[in-house]
Amino acid sequence: MTTARSATLTTPDGKFTIVADDDAVLASGWTDDVASLVALVHPTLRPASVSPDGAASRGDVLADAVAAVEAYYAGDLDAPGKVPVRQRSGEFRQHAWDVLRDVAPGDVVTYTQYAERSGRPAAVRAAAGACAMNAAALFVPCHRVLRTDGSLGGFRYGLPVKESLLTRESAR
Repeated sequence: MTTARSATLTTPDGKFTIVADDDAVLASGWTDDVASLVALVHPTLRPASVSPDGAASRGDVLADAVAAVEAYYAGDLDAPGKVPVRQRSGEFRQHAWDVLRDVAPGDVVTYTQYAERSGRPAAVRAAAGACAMNAAALFVPCHRVLRTDGSLGGFRYGLPVKESLLTRESAR
C-alpha cells in the first residue's frame, strides 16, 4: 500500500478534493470528504494513508492537478486532461476511461455513443458503469456523457454540478 496526499480547493461548484500519489491522480471530486474519495479507489491502488498537502512543489502531480483545476475554472478547459490519472478495473472499463478523456470540453456523447467509441456498441450498460465507477471526476470527464434523450442522467456530485460544468464548457 502506498501513501498519498490530498488537496481541497474552493471552486464555483463547491469544494473540490484531489487525492494523488507521486505519479497520478487516484481520485477527485466535488467534496471535502477525503475518505469518500479514497473509498472509490480500486483496492490494489488504495493508499494506506492520505496526508493533507502542506506545500506541493511545482512539477509534483498533486500541485499540477491543483493548478489544472484552477486553470479549468479560469477558462483553460483542457488543463485537467493533461494530468496523469491512474485507475484500475477490468479491461473494458479501463479502456473506456481512456476513451472518455478524449471527449473534448464542449462536446458531449450519449451512453450509446460512448459504448461505440469504447469499441463495444452493445455495451451501453457497461459504458454507464464506467461513468458510475470513475474515481477521478473532472480529470476523467464523465460529466460529458448524457442519456440518449439528451437529459443529464446521473452524476455522483449532483446534477447541478454536472449542469454547471456542461454550461461552462458549452460556452467554448
